[in-house]
Amino acid sequence: MTPSARPKTLKLAAYELLQFAALVVPALVLAERFARLLSDVRGRDHTAYWLAVASSVAYVASSALLVWVPLKYHVMRGRRLKTTRWRPTALAYLLLCTLPCFAIVIASSQVQVNAGVRLDHFAELPVSLVMLSLICVDLVERLRPCRLLGQSDNMDLTFELPGPVLTHLETVSSISNTAQPDEAQNGAPPKPQGEPPNKADTSHGRNDLPAGRSTPITTRTSGAAYLYSSSRTFSGRLGFLGRRDARSEAFVDCFLFWLDTVDMVRVAGQPDVFYSAWVYPVCILAFLSSLRAVLAPHGPFSSLAGVALQDLPFLITRVSLLAVFGPVTPILFPLKNALVSLAFFYFTCMTRMKIFKRHSMF
Repeated sequence: MTPSARPKTLKLAAYELLQFAALVVPALVLAERFARLLSDVRGRDHTAYWLAVASSVAYVASSALLVWVPLKYHVMRGRRLKTTRWRPTALAYLLLCTLPCFAIVIASSQVQVNAGVRLDHFAELPVSLVMLSLICVDLVERLRPCRLLGQSDNMDLTFELPGPVLTHLETVSSISNTAQPDEAQNGAPPKPQGEPPNKADTSHGRNDLPAGRSTPITTRTSGAAYLYSSSRTFSGRLGFLGRRDARSEAFVDCFLFWLDTVDMVRVAGQPDVFYSAWVYPVCILAFLSSLRAVLAPHGPFSSLAGVALQDLPFLITRVSLLAVFGPVTPILFPLKNALVSLAFFYFTCMTRMKIFKRHSMF
């Protein structure tokens, strides 16, 4: 093994161990908690406890050996399932770990409701453990293309779109600019060299051109012609404060990506919601929202998936929860869902209508 290949091997091993731990630990911990709850409901029945624990261990081992390891092998070898539009590793994790964990949460609620007792409502565990593991898997997939040592050129991450740059727009030459060659072909006499341009030429922006140029450069600038760059570099002693690094921004973007789903799972842990039938739609919608991680971040379908799988269903659910249970969720989140949904429909659909294409309105 060459010295340059050792850091890549260590990084790959660390990533794979972290993802495997995120796959195994939440399922085992929630299954053990559910087994303890099942034993307490049945009057300290140790047989039910060990059966549930053994079943969870068998499920985790079989899913890891039969699905997870072969999938990772094919993805790393690049033979199959290699695509930039979606992430098969995230899909496998959601089906093998996140979905069973949400199913365990719902089952624990129904076991206590049927028994008429309230022993454990899984208040903190799903939010802290299941969602943290899901964030770790997503973060590993985002950081996999980039280096962990040295400075970043902000182009390591495939999901990061290039920032807007300062541009200068040139006006397109009018038909009158091409009139002189046409006139020469039709036999019209060419204009003398020293003759100044007439009014018709100046009205179209025709000026004397430098040698070697066929189109003029206009000095007129528009307000939409300049876009301020978000990656502007600063010089001086405090120049290091203005530096950007895509790797650190990946952490912030990943946690913000899952913030709304984390709050929805937290709502499922509220006792009033947990011991009612509302735990079903809340957990199901939280899982459907996590399916957004299957698509590549900032991809062409990420906005549509965010509105269809998260913002619009979460808005309806949160408004219903506020009407039934009161303030079980902050008002900020339904407002965010409403504004994001309205902005998506306006800028995607309504701006295509003829009435909104009029530039004189705004």
